[in-house]
Amino acid sequence: MKISIGIPFFNAELYLADSIKSVIKQSFNDWELILVDDGSTDQSLDIAKSFAEKDSRIRLISDGNNKKLPARLNQIIQESKYDYVARMDADDLIHPDRLKIQIEFLEKNPEFDLVSTGVVSINDINQIRGIRCVNSIYTDFSIVKRNYPIVHASVLARKSWYNRNKYDVSLPRSEDFELWCRTISNSDLKLAVLPEALYYYREEGLVTYEKLKRSYEDGLKVYRKYSGNPNMKVIIGTKLRTLLIFILNKLNLIQKMANLRNRKYLDPKLVSYHARIINEIISK
Repeated sequence: MKISIGIPFFNAELYLADSIKSVIKQSFNDWELILVDDGSTDQSLDIAKSFAEKDSRIRLISDGNNKKLPARLNQIIQESKYDYVARMDADDLIHPDRLKIQIEFLEKNPEFDLVSTGVVSINDINQIRGIRCVNSIYTDFSIVKRNYPIVHASVLARKSWYNRNKYDVSLPRSEDFELWCRTISNSDLKLAVLPEALYYYREEGLVTYEKLKRSYEDGLKVYRKYSGNPNMKVIIGTKLRTLLIFILNKLNLIQKMANLRNRKYLDPKLVSYHARIINEIISK
């Protein structure tokens, strides 16, 4: 069993090297890494080239175009050589045991096609800001809802599932939510969310009003399309959140709202553990 890992990147020169390092330092070694440039204009492409030249497991794809994330994710699926496909964002990190834990779960549980994990929120200098995860393995994806406890970038899936469920390239801000809703409506989302926090998500300072607004608007369109019988509370709640972020943006409080998603209390031992893991990843 082997895994194809895809990292699409666009102007990620500040973090791309560390993201790649976190793949190289995986305890599971049977992988290929596909780096897909989405028309970067900074030094990202040079960074990617330097890693590809040193490790034969790393492939670089660059066509000079800016096609956006959904198109690049479909490209990664098409380019992948192996039966399992994982992804991550170019400014994030992954726990050294992420791939090992996820592939062992899918191998032991053939009734599932995908597995996701919890997330550790970090800022631009790798400080831990919060942890979001389920308390136990979560598998209830029976109905279309507005939110799911799925960390998109942490997903590992069987390639056979992706081959029949591609991303919608018309929704660059809600491609994951559309995919979940569409496959649930087709009774084809056999996904398990693990309670372990195995993905380091760099979000503090990167949340913007425009991104949130587009996500809310596109997400509501997707919900209306696939829910069958939309819940008015969900529709009204989404519209109110859109209004709220407009007000918070005027008050320069968008980031504080985003931080509320994280746990208010962090176990010092847990923070120390993840801080050590992060330091091990980014060290040379």
